[in-house]
Amino acid sequence: MNELIVSMDKLITYAENKLGLTAKNSDYVRNGIMHTLGFSSPRTTFTVDGSIDELLAEFAACAVKIGGFDEAEADKLCDYVMGELSLNPDELQRLFYETERILGSKAATDMFYDYCVKNNYVKKSKLDRNPRFDSDGLIITINKAKPEFRDAKKAAAGNAVSGGYPLCSICHQNEGFVGRDKRTLRTVDITLGGQKWFWQYSPYGYFYQHGIAVNYEHTPMHIDRETFTRLIDFVDRFPHYFLGCNAALPRIGGSVLAHDHYQGGGEVLPLHRAGAVKTLTVDGGIIEILDWAGTVVRIVSKHREAVSEYSERVRKAWDCFDAPELGIIHADGDGVHNSISPTVLKTSRGYEMNIILRSNITSPQYPDGVFHAHPEFHVIKKESIGLIEAQGLFILPGRLEGELDTLCKCIRDGKALPKELQDYQQVFDEIKNICGDTRDTVGIQNAVRKELGSVCKRILQNTAVFKTHDLTEKFLRERALKNG
Repeated sequence: MNELIVSMDKLITYAENKLGLTAKNSDYVRNGIMHTLGFSSPRTTFTVDGSIDELLAEFAACAVKIGGFDEAEADKLCDYVMGELSLNPDELQRLFYETERILGSKAATDMFYDYCVKNNYVKKSKLDRNPRFDSDGLIITINKAKPEFRDAKKAAAGNAVSGGYPLCSICHQNEGFVGRDKRTLRTVDITLGGQKWFWQYSPYGYFYQHGIAVNYEHTPMHIDRETFTRLIDFVDRFPHYFLGCNAALPRIGGSVLAHDHYQGGGEVLPLHRAGAVKTLTVDGGIIEILDWAGTVVRIVSKHREAVSEYSERVRKAWDCFDAPELGIIHADGDGVHNSISPTVLKTSRGYEMNIILRSNITSPQYPDGVFHAHPEFHVIKKESIGLIEAQGLFILPGRLEGELDTLCKCIRDGKALPKELQDYQQVFDEIKNICGDTRDTVGIQNAVRKELGSVCKRILQNTAVFKTHDLTEKFLRERALKNG
């Protein structure tokens, strides 16, 4: 028991140093935690040098050692204790607003993100262990922190609304909710389109300061003209971030479709850097057809109303667009199939709204989606291609690390592909072709990275609804800009 008390007092000291726990509140908070643990003891003060991961690992080990907790319960106990040691939501929000008022919005978001790392809501140490590299103009990451969802129905079930409390995994009522290990979750209220929304960071973010803006009202994902207004409102307040919205349809919207929300953060993604192959001039700005594997148009203007207007024209035109000869049917007996994924950022040119045209239609040949990763690539990526990947940051399953390592050893040793990895045959052959006569480990690993970039680019090409830029231009001129 003494070991657990000592470990907890180290966390108290950490909170005083890093989380804003004041001397006035320290005894009060400690007594509450002690009561929950079922014991009492005078405090011992320590000099704390370890990271929060080390301190929590020590605390969890002590909790298991005394016999009162198993490993899962110890993790929940850590979440509870860190939630108690963190500033309450109102205090942290006031600190955010005050920092924004004095130092600006970037300083405020930097402070907020840093706090969410220090209180262990954002699992940065785990994220930093994910392999990440650039290849073929894309960013490739291997996600070792979260499980792979190969079954679309199971993935959807994880985001379903059960009718309980909170209604879903991103409702504001999750802030501090023990039942979902959210004691450390903190949010900041923002206003988008005259509505009350809030901003929070993702515990397992895919890029720098990855967060979500969430509607306070539990309302389904949808995209209309007000979506563009809200996205622009966000980057007006936080011009160092981008913000985007997943297509509000299954299979192409990889997030919680039951609750309206957007994703964004502080990283420039490959799509944002993509150039134009064709530029059309419109009132107040330009529309670019992007040099991109997917089908994307970019509306650029200094005037937010012009961006909203032309974004809405593209949305409305695409939502009802049919071209059966191209496999595009906007709706049938299985429901609506056409949608867009808009994402906006501010640059020296003004507002840049990238609009990704998406379709979730299926066919007997492609039951997972005509404009989804095709079956030959499922060994690398079968999960939905959502907003982040459509912008060129691919999140590949953690199993790849071990499986690709086996492929590397086979190539190095001149061995055939093992039977249990036969699904990799195409990838294996392509890696060997890239390697040529190379048999050194570094050369083979570089070939693997090149192959992963190539596969992910081909997956983006699978998602393209128009396979040529001429078809995209024809759609714009004959449909979206018909009355422009």
